[in-house]
Amino acid sequence: MEEILASIRRIIADDQIAKAEVVAPQKSAPPPQNDDVLDLAEVAQPVRKPIPLDEPEIAFRKEPIEDGQIDFDAISFDDDEPDFEPLPPPRPAPVEPPRPAPQPAVRAPDPEPTPTERLTSAVTDASVAQAFHMLSNTVMSSQARTLEELVQDMLRPMLKGWLDDNLPGMVERLVRAEIERVARGR
Repeated sequence: MEEILASIRRIIADDQIAKAEVVAPQKSAPPPQNDDVLDLAEVAQPVRKPIPLDEPEIAFRKEPIEDGQIDFDAISFDDDEPDFEPLPPPRPAPVEPPRPAPQPAVRAPDPEPTPTERLTSAVTDASVAQAFHMLSNTVMSSQARTLEELVQDMLRPMLKGWLDDNLPGMVERLVRAEIERVARGR
């Protein structure tokens, strides 16, 4: 038993010696030289004393007399007459005679259009009239198609082409995602 304890003590002592050798301090690097450090105290100019500004003296009023006394010498009552002149009497406003009621303006008759003043030709008038006539016949007939039906007929080939191009890929992708989801769930 003592031999076992002695061997444990030797192992512990050997471990401590090995750790001491590993932890032995090495020479540290020399401290960096601070030659390239900028010292602002050396570069800055010394602070100058502020230059005093010439401030004018403030003229204060005389202090009032204390004890509630009033300096009556400062007030002059020599001016008994007013400095203003009376205004002249107002002039009466001129009276104008009443005006007669204005006569209602007579409207000039509209000039009759002459054949030379037409903006469109007879051919244009005829084609426009025919187009409106066809429109009114279409609206009144039972074969009139609504705007929605026209749009459906125009969009059907475009939608068919898009579905032919994109639907198989979308279905394949969605089925693959669903299979992966189900497989992870088990």
